[in-house]
Amino acid sequence: MTDLDALDFAIVVYREEDRWEAEMLPVALTSDLRGLIHALRQTPSMGTTIGMVAVGDDFFVALRVFGERVSVFLSDITAAWDWPLAQDVLEYLDVPVPEEEELDSVLPAGDLSIFADLGLDEMELGALSGDLDLLPDEVLSSIAARLGFSQPFERAVDAVLG
Repeated sequence: MTDLDALDFAIVVYREEDRWEAEMLPVALTSDLRGLIHALRQTPSMGTTIGMVAVGDDFFVALRVFGERVSVFLSDITAAWDWPLAQDVLEYLDVPVPEEEELDSVLPAGDLSIFADLGLDEMELGALSGDLDLLPDEVLSSIAARLGFSQPFERAVDAVLG
């Protein structure tokens, strides 16, 4: 892992025996939406399975799989200009990649209510994803804390990134 890749990670969070568990997924899944969805579906869970991907200091993707239903949230559609994962997410959501001259600000795409039933409403998720002072890993850490799985999330991240 190079210094540039140090903040690229994919993590799966799931419920087991009424408690949250988190595990790191292969870093290759930070650029493979279909592989990421497949990995989340393979995770044993008592309900919903959550995937969180941080790509450098550029953007993050949150996914939620429950049965056949998949909800996806991309923190910044302009990431699709440079990153295959962001392009895949926009394609999955049927959102066109914007022309570079069309946007000069951070704009999320996808299901803003992805975590509403777990206590993180649309406005708060939108505000977190648009906070330019936070890096993607910091936003995901904040989301994990708000959803009640901060400790397993941090353990999984620390186990790989140190």
